[in-house]
Amino acid sequence: MGNTTSCCVSSSPKHRRSNHSRLEPYRPEPELSREDTGCNLQHISDRENIDDLPMEYNPSDHPRASTIFLSKSQTDVAVPNKKVREKRKSLYINHHHPGPVRRKYSSCSTIFLDDSTVSQPNLKYTIKCVALAIYYHIKNRDVDGRMLLDIFDEKLHPLSKSEVPADYDKHDPEQKQIYRFVRTLFSAAQLTAECAIVTLVYLERLLTYAEIDICPANWKRIVLGAILLASKVWDDQAVWNVDYCQILKDITVEDMNELERQFLELLQFNINVPSSVYAKYYFDLRSLAEANNLSFPLEPLSREKAQKLEAISRLCDDKYKDLKKLAKKRSVSADNLTVVRWCPAIIS
Repeated sequence: MGNTTSCCVSSSPKHRRSNHSRLEPYRPEPELSREDTGCNLQHISDRENIDDLPMEYNPSDHPRASTIFLSKSQTDVAVPNKKVREKRKSLYINHHHPGPVRRKYSSCSTIFLDDSTVSQPNLKYTIKCVALAIYYHIKNRDVDGRMLLDIFDEKLHPLSKSEVPADYDKHDPEQKQIYRFVRTLFSAAQLTAECAIVTLVYLERLLTYAEIDICPANWKRIVLGAILLASKVWDDQAVWNVDYCQILKDITVEDMNELERQFLELLQFNINVPSSVYAKYYFDLRSLAEANNLSFPLEPLSREKAQKLEAISRLCDDKYKDLKKLAKKRSVSADNLTVVRWCPAIIS
């Protein structure tokens, strides 16, 4: 009992303090560079800030910036020569039946409206407008020798087993060819008209971020990647990549996965589409349609449509009244009472 040796080894506070005093003072190690660690990953702070880009060069993010397709389509308006007029006439004939065309005007007894709204666009004519916008992108592209990414090159990644012509990158596609390609994908995948507008937003965002142009050699794969991404972002029940392989029989799932991955990387994973940007693209597509005689079909306002519009208007009016009621406070605390008081001025 009196022996100082014990079977339990424990250090007293004195021992702990003396042991700690023998430790060397902490010296921070020199910071290693990325080359020393062998890691060359780009830091998030080194990435280019999208908001720093000029607004006119970034229309897919800024609602006040003019869309690229509308600017490119207006280059033909500035030079209204005979060839351009004939081209517009052919585009108009392709979308209208032959025969006398009369413009419909509203009167006191009959009101003509189209069934396309910003919340529920007309699917057929929205696809036609998007195809026309892609057509102007290809036709009036910048010929400054911009790079052509391999993932979008149809020669390296063909969509069909048929041999790609040697001059596949020389001839611009017609508007009807673009429309058939987009319509086939939308019909087979049962996509909505809103998805077509988001597709155009992603397409222009890709051209802005990656600094590339859409041309005869890559337009199909760029459009396919934009549709693939838009369908997954917009629709609740998105189409899987393997489903597109059922539509395009000769493409593989691995190719679709790689196309989606590189498309997202080129967008810097910015897939957000604000409502203001969406509305801008919708109304610019309508302006494009009107400028090219591709007007939406007008139908007389029926009793059922009038009642539906009245119900929607009443619903919005009720929501607005409820918001006004919530904005008013029933009582205000004396501590936070800030009331502007008018004091009479005494002028001597």
